[in-house]
Amino acid sequence: MTTAALEPRAGRRCHNTLNSLHSTLFFSPDLATEMGALGITDPRAVNFATRAAAMGRVGPGTVTAAFYNYRYELVARHVPAVWDTAAPDAVLAARARAADATLRRLLGADAVAAPETAEAASLALRATEACTRPGRPLYAAHADLPVPEEAHLRLFHAATLLREHRGDGHLAALAAAGLDGLEALITHTATGRGMTPKWILTTRGWSRPEWDAASERLRGRGLLDDDGELTAEGAALRTGVEEETDRLDRAPYEHLGAEGVARLTELTAALARTAAAAGAFPEGLLGKR
Repeated sequence: MTTAALEPRAGRRCHNTLNSLHSTLFFSPDLATEMGALGITDPRAVNFATRAAAMGRVGPGTVTAAFYNYRYELVARHVPAVWDTAAPDAVLAARARAADATLRRLLGADAVAAPETAEAASLALRATEACTRPGRPLYAAHADLPVPEEAHLRLFHAATLLREHRGDGHLAALAAAGLDGLEALITHTATGRGMTPKWILTTRGWSRPEWDAASERLRGRGLLDDDGELTAEGAALRTGVEEETDRLDRAPYEHLGAEGVARLTELTAALARTAAAAGAFPEGLLGKR
């Protein structure tokens, strides 16, 4: 019996559906409610605490390094002070409650309890068996957390692991390509698949002059044209970054196998579509302008 070979971008497609489902948490009013109950109300503090809590009571340098594209001064405005408001363990518990409420609200009780959700969780967790810790701080921290009991939360946990595993590798690929955090954001936006400049400047702490200076650096390297569009060289660089990210993140999906990856993609894409249709994401999030 032969096993079908994994297509080159199959892992990326699977990750994208998992990441869409996982990302619903960061735009959820349920997260704001749970974190607000802990005394954390600033949206940026919520974001830093929610993603960094698995690493423990870390400082702004660690968060800036692990998150890559946030301005250090913005991070330092909230970290480590946020841990004086709520300890990392309390934040993790609040995040779990918010994930539960978010998925139940967006997907509905029937989907949460459906056997397909349990199947997706099992497949995603199987993929995580091939993830590796060295050089992947956010993945490694989350991999130390216990696996929840309920299927929809097991799926969310596995999606988090796979997201952070790929994300850590992606940052290595960006650094190898010579793109700093802001340059990475600008070139991603220029592909049409990244966040709009408005979202970046609002949430990442960069100023318009810093954006313009980074754009000028990219033009000096021949990666952007005068209109802020990627040149052929810039497009090739971004393609290379994504392909290197695919290579660094291939192991979980090879471990799951082509049939398992296809099935997991099918299941999570359906859930992600349901979540999006229920209003999971704000208008105007993605785009060049």
